[in-house]
Amino acid sequence: MSGILDLLNSDLGKTIINGVSGQTNQPEDKTASVLTMAMPVLMQAMKRNASTPQGAEGLMSALNSKHDGSILDNLGGLFSGGVDDSVISDGSKILGHVLGNKQQNVEQALGAKSGMDAGSVAQILKVAAPILMGILGKQKQQSNVSSSSGLEGLLGGLIQGNSPQQEQSFLEAILDADGDGSVVDDVAGMVLGSSKKKGGLGGLLGGLFGK
Repeated sequence: MSGILDLLNSDLGKTIINGVSGQTNQPEDKTASVLTMAMPVLMQAMKRNASTPQGAEGLMSALNSKHDGSILDNLGGLFSGGVDDSVISDGSKILGHVLGNKQQNVEQALGAKSGMDAGSVAQILKVAAPILMGILGKQKQQSNVSSSSGLEGLLGGLIQGNSPQQEQSFLEAILDADGDGSVVDDVAGMVLGSSKKKGGLGGLLGGLFGK
Protein backbone atom coordinates (compact mmCIF):
# COMPACT_ATOMS: atom_id res chain seq x y z
CA MET A 1 0.00 0.00 0.00
CA SER A 2 1.36 3.42 -0.82
CA GLY A 3 1.51 5.92 1.99
CA ILE A 4 -0.37 9.17 2.34
CA LEU A 5 2.71 11.19 1.31
CA ASP A 6 3.13 9.15 -1.85
CA LEU A 7 -0.49 9.94 -2.60
CA LEU A 8 0.12 13.67 -2.19
CA ASN A 9 2.84 13.40 -4.86
CA SER A 10 0.47 11.68 -7.30
CA ASP A 11 -1.78 13.41 -9.82
CA LEU A 12 -4.66 13.11 -7.36
CA GLY A 13 -2.52 14.74 -4.67
CA LYS A 14 -1.57 17.60 -6.98
CA THR A 15 -5.25 18.18 -7.76
CA ILE A 16 -6.01 18.27 -4.02
CA ILE A 17 -3.13 20.69 -3.27
CA ASN A 18 -4.07 22.94 -6.17
CA GLY A 19 -7.76 22.95 -5.20
CA VAL A 20 -7.16 23.57 -1.49
CA SER A 21 -4.70 26.34 -2.37
CA GLY A 22 -7.29 28.05 -4.60
CA GLN A 23 -10.05 27.66 -2.03
CA THR A 24 -8.00 29.16 0.81
CA ASN A 25 -6.13 31.78 -1.28
CA GLN A 26 -2.80 30.48 -0.02
CA PRO A 27 0.35 29.90 -2.11
CA GLU A 28 0.49 26.41 -3.56
CA ASP A 29 3.93 25.62 -2.12
CA LYS A 30 2.88 26.59 1.41
CA THR A 31 -0.39 24.68 1.06
CA ALA A 32 1.61 21.62 -0.02
CA SER A 33 3.88 22.02 3.04
CA VAL A 34 0.93 22.21 5.41
CA LEU A 35 -0.79 19.17 3.87
CA THR A 36 2.44 17.16 3.80
CA MET A 37 2.87 17.71 7.53
CA ALA A 38 -0.80 17.57 8.48
CA MET A 39 -1.93 14.40 6.69
CA PRO A 40 0.30 11.96 8.64
CA VAL A 41 -0.58 13.78 11.88
CA LEU A 42 -4.33 13.45 11.19
CA MET A 43 -3.85 9.79 10.20
CA GLN A 44 -2.00 9.11 13.44
CA ALA A 45 -4.77 10.80 15.41
CA MET A 46 -7.44 8.74 13.61
CA LYS A 47 -5.44 5.58 14.26
CA ARG A 48 -5.37 6.41 17.94
CA ASN A 49 -9.14 7.02 17.95
CA ALA A 50 -9.69 3.73 16.11
CA SER A 51 -7.75 1.82 18.76
CA THR A 52 -10.88 1.75 20.94
CA PRO A 53 -13.89 -0.34 19.86
CA GLN A 54 -16.18 2.69 20.10
CA GLY A 55 -13.81 4.88 18.05
CA ALA A 56 -13.33 2.20 15.43
CA GLU A 57 -17.08 1.66 15.07
CA GLY A 58 -17.69 5.40 14.70
CA LEU A 59 -15.03 5.69 11.99
CA MET A 60 -16.29 2.57 10.23
CA SER A 61 -19.82 3.94 10.20
CA ALA A 62 -18.61 7.24 8.68
CA LEU A 63 -16.57 5.41 6.00
CA ASN A 64 -19.55 3.22 5.11
CA SER A 65 -21.88 6.17 4.60
CA LYS A 66 -20.94 9.79 4.07
CA HIS A 67 -17.21 9.24 3.61
CA ASP A 68 -17.23 6.32 1.20
CA GLY A 69 -14.69 7.96 -1.12
CA SER A 70 -17.18 9.42 -3.59
CA ILE A 71 -15.83 12.94 -2.85
CA LEU A 72 -12.71 11.95 -4.85
CA ASP A 73 -14.74 11.10 -7.96
CA ASN A 74 -15.37 14.73 -8.79
CA LEU A 75 -12.68 16.89 -7.22
CA GLY A 76 -12.93 19.32 -10.13
CA GLY A 77 -16.59 19.87 -9.27
CA LEU A 78 -15.77 20.16 -5.57
CA PHE A 79 -13.30 22.99 -6.11
CA SER A 80 -14.89 24.82 -9.04
CA GLY A 81 -16.80 27.83 -7.80
CA GLY A 82 -15.58 27.27 -4.23
CA VAL A 83 -16.01 24.40 -1.83
CA ASP A 84 -19.52 24.09 -0.45
CA ASP A 85 -20.03 25.38 3.09
CA SER A 86 -21.42 22.00 4.14
CA VAL A 87 -18.08 20.34 3.23
CA ILE A 88 -16.12 22.90 5.25
CA SER A 89 -18.51 22.52 8.18
CA ASP A 90 -18.06 18.76 7.95
CA GLY A 91 -14.28 19.25 7.92
CA SER A 92 -14.49 21.35 11.05
CA LYS A 93 -16.42 18.58 12.83
CA ILE A 94 -13.94 15.93 11.68
CA LEU A 95 -11.00 17.98 13.02
CA GLY A 96 -12.74 18.58 16.33
CA HIS A 97 -13.47 14.87 16.67
CA VAL A 98 -10.01 13.69 15.61
CA LEU A 99 -7.77 16.27 17.30
CA GLY A 100 -9.94 17.29 20.25
CA ASN A 101 -8.26 19.80 22.55
CA LYS A 102 -4.97 19.47 20.61
CA GLN A 103 -6.44 21.12 17.51
CA GLN A 104 -5.15 24.63 18.22
CA ASN A 105 -1.68 23.35 19.14
CA VAL A 106 -1.47 21.41 15.89
CA GLU A 107 -2.64 24.38 13.79
CA GLN A 108 -0.15 26.72 15.46
CA ALA A 109 2.69 24.23 15.04
CA LEU A 110 1.92 23.68 11.35
CA GLY A 111 1.65 27.44 10.85
CA ALA A 112 4.99 28.10 12.52
CA LYS A 113 6.71 25.54 10.30
CA SER A 114 5.05 26.59 7.05
CA GLY A 115 5.25 30.34 7.58
CA MET A 116 1.50 30.72 7.60
CA ASP A 117 -0.82 32.05 10.28
CA ALA A 118 -2.75 29.46 12.28
CA GLY A 119 -6.10 30.73 10.97
CA SER A 120 -5.09 29.99 7.38
CA VAL A 121 -3.82 26.55 8.41
CA ALA A 122 -7.19 25.91 10.05
CA GLN A 123 -8.96 26.77 6.77
CA ILE A 124 -6.70 24.39 4.83
CA LEU A 125 -7.34 21.57 7.31
CA LYS A 126 -11.12 22.08 7.17
CA VAL A 127 -11.08 21.59 3.40
CA ALA A 128 -8.56 18.73 3.56
CA ALA A 129 -10.23 16.69 6.33
CA PRO A 130 -13.28 15.48 4.32
CA ILE A 131 -10.93 14.64 1.41
CA LEU A 132 -8.70 12.64 3.75
CA MET A 133 -11.78 10.75 4.97
CA GLY A 134 -12.65 10.09 1.32
CA ILE A 135 -9.15 8.68 0.73
CA LEU A 136 -9.67 6.39 3.72
CA GLY A 137 -13.07 5.33 2.40
CA LYS A 138 -11.54 4.39 -0.97
CA GLN A 139 -8.68 2.50 0.69
CA LYS A 140 -11.14 0.64 2.88
CA GLN A 141 -13.00 -0.58 -0.19
CA GLN A 142 -9.83 -1.48 -2.10
CA SER A 143 -8.45 -3.39 0.89
CA ASN A 144 -11.81 -5.08 1.58
CA VAL A 145 -11.84 -3.97 5.20
CA SER A 146 -15.30 -4.99 6.32
CA SER A 147 -14.98 -4.84 10.11
CA SER A 148 -13.94 -2.06 12.44
CA SER A 149 -11.09 -4.22 13.76
CA GLY A 150 -9.26 -3.85 10.44
CA LEU A 151 -9.21 -0.04 10.50
CA GLU A 152 -6.14 0.34 12.72
CA GLY A 153 -4.11 -1.75 10.29
CA LEU A 154 -5.44 0.22 7.33
CA LEU A 155 -4.44 3.53 8.93
CA GLY A 156 -1.10 2.13 10.04
CA GLY A 157 -0.41 1.02 6.47
CA LEU A 158 -1.07 4.49 5.11
CA ILE A 159 1.27 6.02 7.70
CA GLN A 160 3.98 3.35 7.35
CA GLY A 161 3.65 3.12 3.58
CA ASN A 162 5.38 6.42 2.96
CA SER A 163 8.58 5.76 1.08
CA PRO A 164 11.64 6.39 3.29
CA GLN A 165 13.14 8.90 0.87
CA GLN A 166 10.03 11.03 0.90
CA GLU A 167 9.60 10.73 4.62
CA GLN A 168 13.21 11.79 5.09
CA SER A 169 13.21 14.65 2.61
CA PHE A 170 9.91 16.10 3.76
CA LEU A 171 10.95 15.91 7.40
CA GLU A 172 14.35 17.44 6.80
CA ALA A 173 13.14 20.15 4.46
CA ILE A 174 10.05 21.22 6.33
CA LEU A 175 10.46 20.30 9.96
CA ASP A 176 14.13 20.91 10.74
CA ALA A 177 13.76 24.58 11.56
CA ASP A 178 17.20 25.27 12.94
CA GLY A 179 19.05 23.12 10.40
CA ASP A 180 20.73 20.85 12.93
CA GLY A 181 19.29 17.69 11.43
CA SER A 182 17.34 16.90 14.58
CA VAL A 183 13.81 17.00 13.26
CA VAL A 184 12.18 15.31 16.20
CA ASP A 185 13.67 17.70 18.74
CA ASP A 186 12.48 20.67 16.70
CA VAL A 187 8.92 19.50 16.40
CA ALA A 188 8.72 18.14 19.91
CA GLY A 189 9.98 21.42 21.32
CA MET A 190 7.51 23.39 19.30
CA VAL A 191 4.44 21.22 19.66
CA LEU A 192 4.99 19.57 22.99
CA GLY A 193 7.05 22.19 24.77
CA SER A 194 9.81 19.70 25.54
CA SER A 195 13.43 19.95 24.44
CA LYS A 196 13.95 16.25 23.79
CA LYS A 197 11.58 13.57 22.66
CA LYS A 198 12.71 10.10 21.70
CA GLY A 199 11.12 7.53 19.46
CA GLY A 200 11.25 9.12 16.03
CA LEU A 201 8.27 10.49 14.14
CA GLY A 202 5.93 7.75 15.37
CA GLY A 203 6.84 8.39 18.98
CA LEU A 204 6.54 12.11 18.45
CA LEU A 205 3.09 11.92 16.91
CA GLY A 206 2.01 9.47 19.60
CA GLY A 207 3.19 11.95 22.21
CA LEU A 208 1.44 14.79 20.44
CA PHE A 209 -1.88 13.03 20.88
CA GLY A 210 -1.27 11.99 24.44
CA LYS A 211 -0.62 8.33 23.70
